[in-house]
Amino acid sequence: MVPALRYLGSVCGRARGIFPGGFSAAHTPASGKSRLLCQGGRRASTSSFDIVIIGGGIVGLASARALILRHPALSIGVLEKEKNLAVHQTGHNSGVIHSGIYYKPESLKAKLCVQGAALIYEYCNQKGISYKQCGKLIVAVEQEEIPRLQALYERGLQNGVQGLRLIQQEDIKKKEPYCRGLMAIDCPYTGIVDYRQVAFSFAKDFQEAGGSVLTNFEVEDIEMARESPSRSKDGMKYPIVIRNTKGEEVRCQYVVTCAGLYSDRISELSGCNPNPRIVPFRGDYLVLKPEKRYLVKGNIYPVPDSRFPFLGVHFTPRMDGSIWLGPNAILAFKREGYRPFDFSARDIMDIIIKSGLIKLVFQKFSYGVNEMYKACFLSATVKHLQKFIPEITISDVLRGPAGVRAQALDRDGNLIEDFVFDGGVGDIGNRILHVRNAPSPAATSSLAISGMIADEVQQRFKL
Repeated sequence: MVPALRYLGSVCGRARGIFPGGFSAAHTPASGKSRLLCQGGRRASTSSFDIVIIGGGIVGLASARALILRHPALSIGVLEKEKNLAVHQTGHNSGVIHSGIYYKPESLKAKLCVQGAALIYEYCNQKGISYKQCGKLIVAVEQEEIPRLQALYERGLQNGVQGLRLIQQEDIKKKEPYCRGLMAIDCPYTGIVDYRQVAFSFAKDFQEAGGSVLTNFEVEDIEMARESPSRSKDGMKYPIVIRNTKGEEVRCQYVVTCAGLYSDRISELSGCNPNPRIVPFRGDYLVLKPEKRYLVKGNIYPVPDSRFPFLGVHFTPRMDGSIWLGPNAILAFKREGYRPFDFSARDIMDIIIKSGLIKLVFQKFSYGVNEMYKACFLSATVKHLQKFIPEITISDVLRGPAGVRAQALDRDGNLIEDFVFDGGVGDIGNRILHVRNAPSPAATSSLAISGMIADEVQQRFKL
Protein backbone atom coordinates (compact mmCIF):
# COMPACT_ATOMS: atom_id res chain seq x y z
CA MET A 1 0.00 0.00 0.00
CA VAL A 2 1.04 3.60 -0.56
CA PRO A 3 2.62 4.69 2.76
CA ALA A 4 1.15 8.20 2.67
CA LEU A 5 -2.43 6.93 2.70
CA ARG A 6 -4.26 6.93 5.99
CA TYR A 7 -6.25 3.72 6.53
CA LEU A 8 -8.96 2.70 8.93
CA GLY A 9 -9.03 -0.97 9.88
CA SER A 10 -12.34 -2.69 9.28
CA VAL A 11 -14.02 -5.94 8.49
CA CYS A 12 -16.26 -5.85 5.45
CA GLY A 13 -19.03 -8.21 4.57
CA ARG A 14 -22.37 -7.96 2.85
CA ALA A 15 -23.93 -4.53 2.49
CA ARG A 16 -27.55 -3.44 2.08
CA GLY A 17 -28.95 0.08 1.98
CA ILE A 18 -29.14 3.18 -0.16
CA PHE A 19 -26.34 5.34 -1.48
CA PRO A 20 -27.33 8.72 -2.88
CA GLY A 21 -24.21 10.54 -4.10
CA GLY A 22 -22.34 11.82 -7.12
CA PHE A 23 -23.40 13.03 -10.56
CA SER A 24 -23.56 12.30 -14.28
CA ALA A 25 -23.60 13.75 -17.75
CA ALA A 26 -27.20 14.71 -18.58
CA HIS A 27 -29.59 13.44 -21.25
CA THR A 28 -31.27 10.92 -18.95
CA PRO A 29 -34.57 9.63 -20.31
CA ALA A 30 -37.79 10.70 -18.62
CA SER A 31 -38.58 7.11 -17.72
CA GLY A 32 -36.09 7.28 -14.83
CA LYS A 33 -34.30 4.12 -15.91
CA SER A 34 -30.56 3.95 -15.59
CA ARG A 35 -28.91 5.56 -18.55
CA LEU A 36 -25.56 4.59 -20.05
CA LEU A 37 -23.58 7.65 -21.03
CA CYS A 38 -21.11 5.93 -23.26
CA GLN A 39 -20.61 4.50 -26.67
CA GLY A 40 -20.82 0.77 -26.65
CA GLY A 41 -24.06 -0.47 -25.20
CA ARG A 42 -23.78 -2.17 -21.84
CA ARG A 43 -27.10 -2.18 -20.02
CA ALA A 44 -27.31 -2.01 -16.26
CA SER A 45 -29.23 -5.28 -16.09
CA THR A 46 -26.39 -7.17 -17.77
CA SER A 47 -23.27 -5.05 -17.16
CA SER A 48 -20.08 -6.46 -15.75
CA PHE A 49 -16.86 -4.56 -15.13
CA ASP A 50 -13.42 -5.19 -13.79
CA ILE A 51 -13.69 -2.04 -11.64
CA VAL A 52 -16.69 0.03 -10.62
CA ILE A 53 -16.44 3.55 -9.18
CA ILE A 54 -19.47 4.56 -7.10
CA GLY A 55 -19.99 8.31 -7.24
CA GLY A 56 -19.61 10.63 -10.21
CA GLY A 57 -18.17 13.71 -8.55
CA ILE A 58 -14.93 15.29 -9.65
CA VAL A 59 -12.85 12.90 -7.51
CA GLY A 60 -14.73 9.83 -8.78
CA LEU A 61 -14.47 10.92 -12.41
CA ALA A 62 -10.80 11.87 -12.10
CA SER A 63 -10.11 8.46 -10.52
CA ALA A 64 -12.02 6.63 -13.25
CA ARG A 65 -10.08 8.54 -15.87
CA ALA A 66 -6.73 7.79 -14.21
CA LEU A 67 -7.54 4.10 -13.91
CA ILE A 68 -8.63 3.59 -17.50
CA LEU A 69 -5.69 5.55 -18.90
CA ARG A 70 -3.36 3.39 -16.84
CA HIS A 71 -5.22 0.10 -17.51
CA PRO A 72 -6.85 0.42 -20.96
CA ALA A 73 -7.50 -3.32 -21.18
CA LEU A 74 -9.77 -3.27 -18.11
CA SER A 75 -13.50 -2.59 -18.26
CA ILE A 76 -14.34 0.24 -15.87
CA GLY A 77 -17.71 1.76 -15.00
CA VAL A 78 -18.93 4.73 -12.99
CA LEU A 79 -22.28 4.53 -11.19
CA GLU A 80 -24.11 7.75 -10.40
CA LYS A 81 -27.34 8.24 -8.49
CA GLU A 82 -28.25 11.56 -10.08
CA LYS A 83 -29.22 12.06 -13.71
CA ASN A 84 -26.53 14.72 -14.14
CA LEU A 85 -22.84 14.84 -13.27
CA ALA A 86 -21.32 17.31 -10.80
CA VAL A 87 -24.61 18.08 -9.06
CA HIS A 88 -23.46 18.25 -5.45
CA GLN A 89 -20.13 19.37 -3.98
CA THR A 90 -18.45 19.84 -7.37
CA GLY A 91 -21.38 21.84 -8.68
CA HIS A 92 -21.76 24.02 -5.61
CA ASN A 93 -18.21 25.06 -4.69
CA SER A 94 -16.51 28.42 -5.06
CA GLY A 95 -14.45 27.43 -8.09
CA VAL A 96 -11.12 28.45 -6.54
CA ILE A 97 -7.89 26.75 -7.62
CA HIS A 98 -6.15 26.74 -4.27
CA SER A 99 -2.39 27.15 -3.95
CA GLY A 100 -1.80 25.01 -0.85
CA ILE A 101 -0.76 27.74 1.58
CA TYR A 102 -3.10 26.87 4.44
CA TYR A 103 -2.29 23.25 5.10
CA LYS A 104 0.07 21.68 7.59
CA PRO A 105 3.51 21.11 6.03
CA GLU A 106 4.15 17.51 4.99
CA SER A 107 0.43 16.70 5.29
CA LEU A 108 -1.24 14.81 2.49
CA LYS A 109 -3.55 17.78 2.03
CA ALA A 110 -0.65 20.16 1.43
CA LYS A 111 1.20 17.85 -0.93
CA LEU A 112 -1.85 16.95 -3.00
CA CYS A 113 -3.04 20.55 -3.23
CA VAL A 114 0.28 21.94 -4.47
CA GLN A 115 0.66 19.08 -6.93
CA GLY A 116 -3.02 19.19 -7.90
CA ALA A 117 -3.05 22.91 -8.67
CA ALA A 118 -0.18 22.48 -11.12
CA LEU A 119 -1.97 19.53 -12.73
CA ILE A 120 -5.28 21.40 -13.02
CA TYR A 121 -3.62 24.36 -14.76
CA GLU A 122 -1.79 21.98 -17.10
CA TYR A 123 -4.97 20.01 -17.84
CA CYS A 124 -7.01 23.15 -18.54
CA ASN A 125 -4.32 24.36 -20.94
CA GLN A 126 -4.32 21.02 -22.75
CA LYS A 127 -8.11 20.85 -23.03
CA GLY A 128 -8.78 24.51 -23.74
CA ILE A 129 -10.81 24.94 -20.53
CA SER A 130 -11.03 28.59 -19.51
CA TYR A 131 -9.60 29.66 -16.16
CA LYS A 132 -8.29 32.86 -14.63
CA GLN A 133 -5.13 33.01 -12.56
CA CYS A 134 -6.42 36.09 -10.75
CA GLY A 135 -4.42 35.58 -7.57
CA LYS A 136 -5.39 35.99 -3.93
CA LEU A 137 -4.64 38.40 -1.13
CA ILE A 138 -4.80 37.13 2.46
CA VAL A 139 -5.27 40.39 4.32
CA ALA A 140 -4.55 41.34 7.92
CA VAL A 141 -6.85 44.19 8.96
CA GLU A 142 -5.91 44.18 12.66
CA GLN A 143 -2.49 44.42 14.26
CA GLU A 144 -3.04 41.19 16.20
CA GLU A 145 -3.45 39.27 12.90
CA ILE A 146 0.03 40.11 11.59
CA PRO A 147 1.94 37.39 13.53
CA ARG A 148 -0.55 34.79 12.23
CA LEU A 149 -0.17 36.16 8.71
CA GLN A 150 3.62 35.92 8.90
CA ALA A 151 3.38 32.35 10.22
CA LEU A 152 1.04 31.49 7.34
CA TYR A 153 3.55 32.94 4.88
CA GLU A 154 6.27 30.70 6.31
CA ARG A 155 3.95 27.71 6.05
CA GLY A 156 3.29 28.50 2.39
CA LEU A 157 7.02 28.62 1.70
CA GLN A 158 7.45 25.25 3.42
CA ASN A 159 4.70 23.81 1.25
CA GLY A 160 6.39 25.02 -1.94
CA VAL A 161 3.67 27.47 -2.98
CA GLN A 162 4.85 29.52 -5.94
CA GLY A 163 5.31 33.29 -6.00
CA LEU A 164 4.38 34.16 -2.41
CA ARG A 165 5.33 37.56 -1.04
CA LEU A 166 4.41 39.69 1.94
CA ILE A 167 3.15 43.13 0.91
CA GLN A 168 2.34 46.36 2.76
CA GLN A 169 -0.60 48.76 2.51
CA GLU A 170 0.58 50.55 -0.63
CA ASP A 171 1.00 47.29 -2.55
CA ILE A 172 -2.38 46.02 -1.33
CA LYS A 173 -3.92 49.11 -2.96
CA LYS A 174 -2.11 48.37 -6.21
CA LYS A 175 -3.57 44.86 -6.31
CA GLU A 176 -7.00 45.69 -4.87
CA PRO A 177 -7.69 49.44 -4.99
CA TYR A 178 -10.74 49.29 -2.71
CA CYS A 179 -9.30 46.90 -0.12
CA ARG A 180 -7.89 48.15 3.17
CA GLY A 181 -5.35 46.22 5.20
CA LEU A 182 -2.16 46.54 7.20
CA MET A 183 -0.29 43.69 5.54
CA ALA A 184 -1.14 40.86 3.16
CA ILE A 185 0.19 37.73 1.54
CA ASP A 186 0.12 38.06 -2.23
CA CYS A 187 -0.54 34.60 -3.66
CA PRO A 188 -0.49 35.01 -7.45
CA TYR A 189 -0.77 31.26 -8.16
CA THR A 190 -4.40 31.09 -6.95
CA GLY A 191 -6.97 30.96 -9.73
CA ILE A 192 -10.60 30.24 -10.56
CA VAL A 193 -12.25 27.73 -12.87
CA ASP A 194 -15.62 26.08 -13.45
CA TYR A 195 -15.05 22.71 -11.79
CA ARG A 196 -18.21 21.28 -13.26
CA GLN A 197 -16.77 21.87 -16.72
CA VAL A 198 -13.55 20.17 -15.58
CA ALA A 199 -15.56 17.21 -14.24
CA PHE A 200 -17.42 16.86 -17.55
CA SER A 201 -14.08 16.87 -19.35
CA PHE A 202 -12.82 14.08 -17.08
CA ALA A 203 -15.96 12.11 -17.94
CA LYS A 204 -15.41 12.69 -21.65
CA ASP A 205 -11.80 11.49 -21.41
CA PHE A 206 -12.97 8.42 -19.51
CA GLN A 207 -15.67 7.55 -22.00
CA GLU A 208 -13.47 8.15 -25.04
CA ALA A 209 -10.97 5.72 -23.52
CA GLY A 210 -13.71 3.07 -23.34
CA GLY A 211 -15.20 3.68 -19.90
CA SER A 212 -18.92 3.52 -19.12
CA VAL A 213 -20.98 5.94 -17.03
CA LEU A 214 -24.34 4.76 -15.71
CA THR A 215 -26.52 7.57 -14.37
CA ASN A 216 -29.79 7.41 -12.45
CA PHE A 217 -28.28 4.39 -10.67
CA GLU A 218 -28.99 4.68 -6.95
CA VAL A 219 -27.14 1.87 -5.21
CA GLU A 220 -29.29 -0.07 -2.76
CA ASP A 221 -27.42 -3.31 -2.26
CA ILE A 222 -23.83 -4.53 -2.46
CA GLU A 223 -23.14 -8.20 -1.89
CA MET A 224 -20.99 -11.10 -2.93
CA ALA A 225 -22.59 -13.17 -5.68
CA ARG A 226 -23.96 -16.51 -4.55
CA GLU A 227 -23.79 -18.04 -8.00
CA SER A 228 -22.72 -17.30 -11.52
CA PRO A 229 -25.26 -15.30 -13.56
CA SER A 230 -27.30 -17.41 -15.94
CA ARG A 231 -25.72 -18.02 -19.32
CA SER A 232 -22.56 -16.27 -18.15
CA LYS A 233 -19.32 -17.42 -19.75
CA ASP A 234 -17.28 -15.69 -17.07
CA GLY A 235 -18.33 -17.91 -14.19
CA MET A 236 -17.51 -16.08 -10.97
CA LYS A 237 -15.05 -13.68 -12.55
CA TYR A 238 -17.25 -10.79 -11.32
CA PRO A 239 -18.14 -11.79 -7.74
CA ILE A 240 -19.51 -8.46 -6.46
CA VAL A 241 -23.13 -7.62 -7.23
CA ILE A 242 -24.22 -3.96 -7.02
CA ARG A 243 -27.99 -3.55 -7.24
CA ASN A 244 -29.97 -0.32 -7.57
CA THR A 245 -33.39 0.73 -6.32
CA LYS A 246 -35.04 -0.44 -9.56
CA GLY A 247 -33.65 -3.96 -9.30
CA GLU A 248 -31.02 -3.49 -12.00
CA GLU A 249 -27.62 -4.87 -11.20
CA VAL A 250 -23.98 -4.51 -12.14
CA ARG A 251 -21.28 -7.09 -11.44
CA CYS A 252 -17.64 -6.34 -10.92
CA GLN A 253 -14.36 -7.57 -9.51
CA TYR A 254 -13.39 -4.47 -7.53
CA VAL A 255 -15.06 -1.33 -6.19
CA VAL A 256 -13.78 2.20 -5.50
CA THR A 257 -16.19 4.49 -3.67
CA CYS A 258 -16.03 8.28 -3.98
CA ALA A 259 -19.26 9.04 -2.18
CA GLY A 260 -18.69 12.56 -0.86
CA LEU A 261 -21.55 13.48 1.45
CA TYR A 262 -22.40 9.79 1.83
CA SER A 263 -18.92 8.34 2.24
CA ASP A 264 -19.63 7.10 5.77
CA ARG A 265 -22.90 5.45 4.79
CA ILE A 266 -21.53 3.65 1.76
CA SER A 267 -18.66 2.39 3.89
CA GLU A 268 -21.08 1.17 6.53
CA LEU A 269 -23.27 -0.44 3.87
CA SER A 270 -20.31 -2.47 2.68
CA GLY A 271 -19.68 -3.65 6.23
CA CYS A 272 -16.65 -1.40 6.73
CA ASN A 273 -15.85 1.13 9.43
CA PRO A 274 -18.49 3.91 9.55
CA ASN A 275 -16.09 6.35 11.22
CA PRO A 276 -15.28 9.12 10.66
CA ARG A 277 -18.88 10.27 10.29
CA ILE A 278 -19.90 12.94 7.81
CA VAL A 279 -21.58 16.06 9.18
CA PRO A 280 -22.99 18.39 6.50
CA PHE A 281 -22.25 22.10 6.84
CA ARG A 282 -24.09 24.50 4.57
CA GLY A 283 -22.22 27.51 3.28
CA ASP A 284 -24.40 30.42 2.14
CA TYR A 285 -23.00 32.99 -0.28
CA LEU A 286 -23.99 36.56 -0.95
CA VAL A 287 -23.58 37.98 -4.44
CA LEU A 288 -22.30 41.45 -5.21
CA LYS A 289 -24.66 43.39 -7.48
CA PRO A 290 -23.30 43.75 -11.05
CA GLU A 291 -22.82 47.50 -10.76
CA LYS A 292 -20.52 46.94 -7.76
CA ARG A 293 -18.29 44.21 -9.20
CA TYR A 294 -15.55 46.77 -9.86
CA LEU A 295 -14.80 46.73 -6.13
CA VAL A 296 -13.14 43.29 -6.33
CA LYS A 297 -10.48 42.13 -8.79
CA GLY A 298 -9.23 38.84 -7.33
CA ASN A 299 -9.74 36.61 -4.32
CA ILE A 300 -9.59 38.41 -0.98
CA TYR A 301 -9.37 36.23 2.14
CA PRO A 302 -9.11 36.96 5.86
CA VAL A 303 -6.26 35.67 7.98
CA PRO A 304 -7.46 32.30 9.29
CA ASP A 305 -7.85 31.85 13.03
CA SER A 306 -6.81 28.42 14.27
CA ARG A 307 -9.43 28.62 17.04
CA PHE A 308 -12.16 28.33 14.42
CA PRO A 309 -12.73 25.42 12.01
CA PHE A 310 -13.25 27.25 8.70
CA LEU A 311 -11.47 29.97 6.71
CA GLY A 312 -14.06 32.70 7.15
CA VAL A 313 -16.01 34.90 4.77
CA HIS A 314 -14.08 35.95 1.67
CA PHE A 315 -14.46 37.60 -1.73
CA THR A 316 -14.41 35.23 -4.71
CA PRO A 317 -14.66 36.22 -8.38
CA ARG A 318 -16.36 33.68 -10.65
CA MET A 319 -15.76 32.69 -14.25
CA ASP A 320 -19.07 34.29 -15.28
CA GLY A 321 -17.91 37.65 -13.88
CA SER A 322 -20.00 37.54 -10.72
CA ILE A 323 -18.50 38.06 -7.26
CA TRP A 324 -19.43 35.70 -4.44
CA LEU A 325 -19.10 36.81 -0.83
CA GLY A 326 -18.89 34.08 1.78
CA PRO A 327 -19.49 31.42 2.73
CA ASN A 328 -20.63 31.11 6.29
CA ALA A 329 -20.59 27.64 7.87
CA ILE A 330 -23.73 26.39 9.59
CA LEU A 331 -25.09 22.93 10.23
CA ALA A 332 -27.26 21.64 7.37
CA PHE A 333 -30.31 19.65 8.42
CA LYS A 334 -30.03 17.46 5.33
CA ARG A 335 -27.01 16.07 3.50
CA GLU A 336 -28.15 17.68 0.28
CA GLY A 337 -29.81 20.58 2.07
CA TYR A 338 -29.00 23.65 0.01
CA ARG A 339 -31.93 25.68 1.38
CA PRO A 340 -32.31 26.81 5.01
CA PHE A 341 -35.43 24.72 5.64
CA ASP A 342 -34.36 21.51 3.89
CA PHE A 343 -34.73 18.76 6.46
CA SER A 344 -34.12 15.02 6.75
CA ALA A 345 -35.03 13.24 9.99
CA ARG A 346 -32.61 10.43 9.20
CA ASP A 347 -29.73 12.81 8.57
CA ILE A 348 -30.41 14.73 11.78
CA MET A 349 -30.62 11.57 13.87
CA ASP A 350 -27.35 10.33 12.39
CA ILE A 351 -25.69 13.63 13.25
CA ILE A 352 -26.94 13.68 16.83
CA ILE A 353 -26.53 10.01 17.71
CA LYS A 354 -23.58 8.78 15.65
CA SER A 355 -21.24 11.74 15.18
CA GLY A 356 -19.23 13.86 17.58
CA LEU A 357 -21.24 16.99 16.73
CA ILE A 358 -22.46 17.62 20.28
CA LYS A 359 -18.87 17.76 21.51
CA LEU A 360 -17.96 20.07 18.62
CA VAL A 361 -20.84 22.39 19.54
CA PHE A 362 -19.56 22.71 23.10
CA GLN A 363 -16.01 23.31 21.88
CA LYS A 364 -17.00 25.97 19.31
CA PHE A 365 -20.23 27.31 20.80
CA SER A 366 -19.54 31.03 20.33
CA TYR A 367 -18.33 30.45 16.77
CA GLY A 368 -21.50 28.51 15.91
CA VAL A 369 -23.78 31.17 17.36
CA ASN A 370 -21.95 33.87 15.41
CA GLU A 371 -22.29 31.91 12.16
CA MET A 372 -26.02 31.40 12.75
CA TYR A 373 -26.42 35.12 13.44
CA LYS A 374 -24.63 36.06 10.21
CA ALA A 375 -26.79 33.58 8.28
CA CYS A 376 -29.96 35.25 9.56
CA PHE A 377 -28.91 38.89 9.29
CA LEU A 378 -27.25 40.22 6.13
CA SER A 379 -26.06 43.30 8.00
CA ALA A 380 -23.79 41.13 10.19
CA THR A 381 -22.05 39.61 7.18
CA VAL A 382 -21.77 42.98 5.45
CA LYS A 383 -20.22 44.48 8.59
CA HIS A 384 -17.52 41.80 8.42
CA LEU A 385 -16.96 42.42 4.70
CA GLN A 386 -16.56 46.15 5.37
CA LYS A 387 -13.40 45.41 7.35
CA PHE A 388 -11.81 44.71 3.97
CA ILE A 389 -13.79 46.87 1.57
CA PRO A 390 -15.46 49.72 3.50
CA GLU A 391 -17.42 50.90 0.44
CA ILE A 392 -19.68 47.82 0.45
CA THR A 393 -23.16 48.44 1.87
CA ILE A 394 -26.11 46.17 2.52
CA SER A 395 -27.81 47.55 -0.60
CA ASP A 396 -24.89 46.26 -2.72
CA VAL A 397 -25.48 42.56 -2.01
CA LEU A 398 -28.07 39.89 -2.71
CA ARG A 399 -28.53 36.44 -1.25
CA GLY A 400 -26.83 33.95 -3.50
CA PRO A 401 -26.28 30.21 -3.89
CA ALA A 402 -25.27 27.72 -1.21
CA GLY A 403 -23.15 24.60 -1.03
CA VAL A 404 -22.95 21.74 1.43
CA ARG A 405 -19.56 20.62 2.68
CA ALA A 406 -19.02 16.99 3.67
CA GLN A 407 -17.09 17.46 6.90
CA ALA A 408 -15.68 14.32 8.47
CA LEU A 409 -15.91 14.34 12.27
CA ASP A 410 -14.54 11.88 14.80
CA ARG A 411 -16.35 10.73 17.94
CA ASP A 412 -14.57 13.36 20.05
CA GLY A 413 -15.87 16.22 17.93
CA ASN A 414 -12.60 16.83 16.10
CA LEU A 415 -12.72 17.87 12.46
CA ILE A 416 -10.82 15.44 10.23
CA GLU A 417 -8.82 17.83 8.08
CA ASP A 418 -6.75 15.47 5.95
CA PHE A 419 -7.70 13.00 3.26
CA VAL A 420 -8.72 9.56 4.54
CA PHE A 421 -8.79 6.35 2.50
CA ASP A 422 -10.24 3.17 3.92
CA GLY A 423 -9.91 -0.46 2.97
CA GLY A 424 -11.05 -3.60 4.71
CA VAL A 425 -10.77 -7.35 4.98
CA GLY A 426 -13.20 -10.13 4.22
CA ASP A 427 -14.91 -11.02 0.95
CA ILE A 428 -15.97 -7.51 -0.01
CA GLY A 429 -13.36 -5.65 2.05
CA ASN A 430 -10.51 -7.20 0.10
CA ARG A 431 -12.08 -5.90 -3.09
CA ILE A 432 -13.06 -2.37 -2.07
CA LEU A 433 -11.33 0.99 -1.54
CA HIS A 434 -13.26 3.83 0.11
CA VAL A 435 -12.34 7.48 -0.34
CA ARG A 436 -13.64 8.41 3.11
CA ASN A 437 -12.71 12.07 3.43
CA ALA A 438 -11.90 14.34 0.53
CA PRO A 439 -12.39 17.86 1.96
CA SER A 440 -11.63 21.17 0.32
CA PRO A 441 -9.39 21.50 -1.65
CA ALA A 442 -10.45 18.16 -3.18
CA ALA A 443 -11.45 19.76 -6.49
CA THR A 444 -8.06 21.47 -6.81
CA SER A 445 -6.36 18.23 -5.79
CA SER A 446 -8.54 15.90 -7.90
CA LEU A 447 -5.91 14.92 -10.47
CA ALA A 448 -3.28 14.36 -7.77
CA ILE A 449 -5.76 12.36 -5.67
CA SER A 450 -6.69 10.27 -8.70
CA GLY A 451 -3.07 9.33 -9.27
CA MET A 452 -2.73 8.21 -5.66
CA ILE A 453 -5.97 6.22 -5.88
CA ALA A 454 -4.81 4.57 -9.11
CA ASP A 455 -1.53 3.62 -7.39
CA GLU A 456 -3.36 2.15 -4.44
CA VAL A 457 -5.88 0.25 -6.58
CA GLN A 458 -3.05 -1.22 -8.62
CA GLN A 459 -1.17 -2.39 -5.54
CA ARG A 460 -4.11 -3.39 -3.40
CA PHE A 461 -5.89 -5.38 -6.11
CA LYS A 462 -2.71 -6.55 -7.83
CA LEU A 463 -3.80 -5.36 -11.26
